Amino acid sequence: MKYTTRQSAILLLSDGTIFHGKSIGISGTTFGEVCFNTGMTGYQEIFTDPSYFGQLMVATNAHIGNYGVNDSEVESESIKISGLICKNFSFNYSRADASGSLEDYFIKQNLICISDVDTRALVSYIRDNGAMNAVICTDGTSVEDLKKILAEVPDMKGLELASKVSTKEPYFYGNKDAKYKISALDLGIKENILRNLAKRDCYIKVFPFDATYQDLSSFSPDGYFLSNGPGDPEPLSSAIQVAKEILEHDKPLFGICLGHQVIGLANGISTYKMFNGHRGINHPVKNIITGKGEVTSQNHGFAVNKEELEANADLEITHLHLNDGTVAGMRMKNKNCFSVQYHPEASPGPHDSSYLFDQFIENINK
Repeated sequence: MKYTTRQSAILLLSDGTIFHGKSIGISGTTFGEVCFNTGMTGYQEIFTDPSYFGQLMVATNAHIGNYGVNDSEVESESIKISGLICKNFSFNYSRADASGSLEDYFIKQNLICISDVDTRALVSYIRDNGAMNAVICTDGTSVEDLKKILAEVPDMKGLELASKVSTKEPYFYGNKDAKYKISALDLGIKENILRNLAKRDCYIKVFPFDATYQDLSSFSPDGYFLSNGPGDPEPLSSAIQVAKEILEHDKPLFGICLGHQVIGLANGISTYKMFNGHRGINHPVKNIITGKGEVTSQNHGFAVNKEELEANADLEITHLHLNDGTVAGMRMKNKNCFSVQYHPEASPGPHDSSYLFDQFIENINK
């Protein structure tokens, strides 16, 4: 698709607000919760992150596509966002090891994209009014028809999405002769999490989101892992039960993002939908245990209840988000279990949080 053939397109928010732009790639409509990511790089990793399933991504960086795509820079086997909203889309790319253009990548995977949007105004609007459902339309469907369809799109609160991105069958990752065996519950696991575990001499068996504790324990693992993923954690009754049983047997347990929230729920700590959520690669976190600061990568729209956590005698907060004071990490005092709300496997320059994987191995060795 060339500049001369690009069609007018719109982004319609659920409150009736409209932003105008131009279509990129394929024509059509796509729905989801609109959110924004403040990262300046790593767009391909963002687009393929299963945690973004069901969301329309606003890229705050002014230029998207300028370094093309690379087949090795993915977090899953396909694009997971529902659609992309950006300011300037680069049809040409300039990177020696790129495997193709972002436009061709979108067309191949049927992703609907709108560019030439005033993303600064859009992000400002979302920050003031909160995350909400929206539709990208590039095919000329009337606004009235779009409003009717958009009214039927379910809210992210209460929405179970892990089943949409989880593996259907168990699979193995890493060296089968590795020192440690890990059972991982796939709620939308990122490829780089598996890479980080394998790098630390782990052989991982990845199980579907609805696997039982008996399924996971049949691998005779040295430790258990609960992954990141999309949607509301509260409907994940099976995963919550798995976490409870792992804790009952006092096995080493590590959770990231959605897995962190599931561990909270397993301990009777409620979760809530955030006004905007945290999505970016420069979120400041303080490690309460060491007193050190960390520059972290984050992607979540839900969080655990801080007041309830502080009132629970079996749990303690280990990390705090310095922008808003939300819980960024916790551990159990009487069990071999800890979790973080952010992504230690994502290293967009800083490697401040990779020690958490080493901590997991240390817990196993205990």
